[in-house]
Amino acid sequence: MTDLAETSPAAARIDEQVLEIIASNTLYDVSYLRPESHFEGELGIDSVMLESIMTEVRDRFGPHVRLPGEAATPQDLIDAVARTAPAPPAPERAARPPGRLLEAVLATTMRHTHYRRDQLDLDAELEGELGIDSVVLVAIVDDVASELGLPGGLASEISASSLRDLVSGLAVHGAPADGGTRDGGAQDDGGPGDREAETSPAHELAVGEVDPIQPARSASWDGRSMRDFMDDRDRDLFAKTRDFAAYLRGREAEHLYWYGMPLRSRCTNRALIQDELTGRVREFLMFASNNYLGLANHPRVIEAVCEATRSYGATNTGCRIIGGTNHLHKELERRLAAFKGRSACIVYPGGYAANLGCVSALVKSQDALVVDKLNHMSIVDGCKLSGGVRKIYRHNDMADLERVLERCADQVRGKLIVTDGVFSMHGDLCDLPGIVRLARRHGARILVDDAHATGVLGGRGSGTAEHFGLKDEVDLELGTMSKALAGMGGFVVGDEEVIEYLRFYSNSYVFAATIPAGVAAGLIAAIDVLEEEPGRLTALWDNIRLLRGHLAGAGFDLENSESAILPIVIGDERRAMEMGRAVRARGLFCQTVVFPGVPLGDARLRVSVTSEHTAEDLALAAQIFVDAGRETGVLPATDAAAVRDEGRLTRGTDR
Repeated sequence: MTDLAETSPAAARIDEQVLEIIASNTLYDVSYLRPESHFEGELGIDSVMLESIMTEVRDRFGPHVRLPGEAATPQDLIDAVARTAPAPPAPERAARPPGRLLEAVLATTMRHTHYRRDQLDLDAELEGELGIDSVVLVAIVDDVASELGLPGGLASEISASSLRDLVSGLAVHGAPADGGTRDGGAQDDGGPGDREAETSPAHELAVGEVDPIQPARSASWDGRSMRDFMDDRDRDLFAKTRDFAAYLRGREAEHLYWYGMPLRSRCTNRALIQDELTGRVREFLMFASNNYLGLANHPRVIEAVCEATRSYGATNTGCRIIGGTNHLHKELERRLAAFKGRSACIVYPGGYAANLGCVSALVKSQDALVVDKLNHMSIVDGCKLSGGVRKIYRHNDMADLERVLERCADQVRGKLIVTDGVFSMHGDLCDLPGIVRLARRHGARILVDDAHATGVLGGRGSGTAEHFGLKDEVDLELGTMSKALAGMGGFVVGDEEVIEYLRFYSNSYVFAATIPAGVAAGLIAAIDVLEEEPGRLTALWDNIRLLRGHLAGAGFDLENSESAILPIVIGDERRAMEMGRAVRARGLFCQTVVFPGVPLGDARLRVSVTSEHTAEDLALAAQIFVDAGRETGVLPATDAAAVRDEGRLTRGTDR
């Protein structure tokens, strides 16, 4: 290995900067990189990633630098730069306090964020300027604590808005770990295998009737959440899976985790669901479906799927650019573009794939992805895949968005503002007028993820831009087809040249099989029905207003919901899970959302309204929520009784 200590100061600066560029484009820490390591064989750096590295080397040292056509090692790049360019002065760095703790924080932050060391200003705001959200911050704190032998669980005790704050906070807890046991350790869970399952093949209880087979509130409580199983330090990669399995069995034994229970019927306003913990099947009021317009069960949609499947087979057995395109895919893209009022459309295998592919194709390491703090995880992962710099602004805070745009103006080239149209765990809408105004002022592009807005917002149901009257002001609109459109897949609409670029540079499109022809046919039929039967959208909004009025009148916290998603905010994870259990025991099914769906301390029930719900369904649902809220302490008993006495939850006729 080349000894950097024996090289000249200028050469050492070149070495350091080239290695930092490689680290910023990969997942490696600079300390791991050796100049003689082979790019492909040892570092796993392929030709595409290497080209990005070489582009950044030219940007740093000047376009006249003659780099080798086939560099095999970092040393090849270092030598080429040293031969043809003087070393630029090292970037100025803010004064940094010395010490092992600081170095550990900086090195760990670089590893988790892919920043170079010279890009880490100790006083930069963690979220707005560095894109370090609460999840990444917890991982950084855990890693630093592990490296320095500090106590575990410090993330919950440290409040930091900058790296300097983080260093100071960690310094306060600088004593070595005392070896004490962790609170809330695993308990003897007595999992579902310890009791004999009920085997009743059909439901027996009416909706609203309380299921007697429900465990009582446990006296002992495992205080861990799913966050505690993400960064296990065991050398065995599977150690965390064993710990989580025991935790999961405990949650299931108490009927608190009820995820993935199978349907035994069509999913309409009601559905049969099998409780795999007891073997029982019961009819539930269904408030966990994204079938907002009821199109998944429409006879025309189902017949279109069946007919196209009979004609073209079960699937396409190929990706879109190599043998996997059916004429129905072309027609679907034409119909989606027309529905959204845009010139072109690209269809991806899924909504998640659409965000991964679109964001990673357009945003590169020299660009910034500017995102709302509450955006969907697929947007976050798209940024990670792109290598771009992620900047986070406070939820719907336009003053904070402007500050973020101003501060990154000289740090990056392109800027893409990405926001959910409807925030999936909160039900509120983005401030699109404010985003458009600031994007114009700062030269940024806009991508709106309309996953929960397509088919819901706007006079025609075409989404957020139509709702705000800003159809011509949004660069790209993204959506999923597994919700209101009642199929599978994702899509992006925009100007034709942008869409054509995505067809060749979105890896999740180029290298993935596409949706089957039958699914495409069903989606086309769903668009037909949506456009021909506008009463479905009217019925949906009548139902939203009715249930929202019931729940708000009962005293539940619904935040600022303006969509078909009504969050019942509880906060405490245990109480939210117990509320979800009490609701299910009465024959209503909705989502219980805990970490990682929402941050710790923000647990909630997520209620989805559809056009298929009747007024009677909505009144009964509201009564179930009130009764469950009173049982679990989410609502005071007196408030629930007063609401019921007033008859506000039982009329069920004002539509």
